[in-house]
Amino acid sequence: QRQMCIRDRKNIKELFTPCLIVEESKLSKNIQRIKSLVSKRNVNFRPHLKTVKCKEITKMFIDEFGSSAMVSTIEEIEQLKDCGITDFLYSVAIVPNKLDRIAKSISKNCNITVSVDHILMAKELVNFYKQTGVKINAVIELDFDGHRSGIRPDAEDKLYEIGKCLNDAGLFRGVMSHAGESYGLSNSEDLLKCAKNEADQTLKAVSILEEASINCELVTIGSTPTVLSNYKNDKITELRAGVFVFFDLVQTGVGICKVEEIALSVLTSVISVNKEINGIIVDAGWMAMSRDRGTSSQQIDYGYGQVCYENGELIKDLLLTNVQQEHGIIQMRNGSNAKLPDIKIGDMLRILPNHACATAAAHSCYNVVNNKNKVTNVWDRFNGW
Repeated sequence: QRQMCIRDRKNIKELFTPCLIVEESKLSKNIQRIKSLVSKRNVNFRPHLKTVKCKEITKMFIDEFGSSAMVSTIEEIEQLKDCGITDFLYSVAIVPNKLDRIAKSISKNCNITVSVDHILMAKELVNFYKQTGVKINAVIELDFDGHRSGIRPDAEDKLYEIGKCLNDAGLFRGVMSHAGESYGLSNSEDLLKCAKNEADQTLKAVSILEEASINCELVTIGSTPTVLSNYKNDKITELRAGVFVFFDLVQTGVGICKVEEIALSVLTSVISVNKEINGIIVDAGWMAMSRDRGTSSQQIDYGYGQVCYENGELIKDLLLTNVQQEHGIIQMRNGSNAKLPDIKIGDMLRILPNHACATAAAHSCYNVVNNKNKVTNVWDRFNGW
C-alpha cells in the first residue's frame, strides 16, 4: 500500500487521514524503561524489529542496546542491515528456500543466525554450508507452552541430534525461547511465574546439551511481558522484546503498562455522525486499524481501539466498536454513563490500537509529534517478507 507522507506539514490538522502518529516523548520513555531494566540486571538485550520496521527507530535501539537485533522477516534484514546491526537473529523457523536470500545479506559486518526445530533442517543448513561456503549459524528453537513451533526442552534425543549436527559443522550458537503464553496473563504474580518458567525450561535444554559437550554461547529468551516482570536469572545471556517500544491496549490488559504510556495511535477524520446508532463514523476501518480483537478476552475490552481527542487526551468509555474496510464506527461503551462528545464532521480523533504490530503494518510511515502536538518528523516504515 502506498501512503502519502507529507514531510513539510508541521500541523497535525494538515495530515492526510488515516495515518500513524507516534508521540516521541512516550517512545523515548518506553525505550529508556527497558534500558534501565537490562542495565540493572547486567544482561544483553536484543530488540525485536518486527514492530517498528523503521530505520530511525532501529538506530535508536543501536544507540541504547548495541548492534544485535531480532527480526521476523528477511525483508527486515535487507532493509535495516545498513543501519549498524551486525548480529541478526531470525525468529521464524527457517526453511530451505530462504537460505539463498539470507546468504546474500551475510558479510563480515553482518552475521545472521536462524532458528531450527527439526533435524532435517539442521542437515539442510550443514549441506548449504558445505556447498556454498556461506556460514549461517543456528539456534534450536524451544517450545514449552505448545503454542507454535519449537521442540520441548526435555526432548533429550532431539536436542542432542540437532545440536550435534550443527555443532560438528561449527554452526551451533545456542537456544531460543519465547513465552507466548505471557500475553494471556493479567497480574504481576503470574507474570513472574511465567518468566521464571521461561528461564527454567530454557536452561533445562541448555543443561542437556552441555552434558553432551555442546556449548550454548547464546541463551536467549523473552517477550515484552516477561522482560518487564522483573525476574532475573544470571544464566540467561540475553533478553528480547519488541512491542515495548510503542505498547498497546493488549499490553495494558497484561498489566505491564498504562493506557497513557501507549506511544502509537491512528489519526482519523470524522466523516459522519449517525444519531440513530448514537455513533461517530470515521475514515479508519480495519485497513487502518486491523481486525485484532486481542482485548476481548481481557478484563477490559476496548473493542477495536480506545478513542482520544486529536491531542491524545483519552475520552472515557469511547471505543471503536466496529470496523469495515474503510469505515470505523465509534460509540460509547455498553453500560457507560458517559455521553457521546460533541463531535462534528471534519474533526480529528486518535485511536489507540489493540495490537501495535498489526496496526503499524497498515501504514508506510510514522508521523512523529512532540508534546505540543506538532509534527516534528516523518519516519518511513516498510512491510514485506
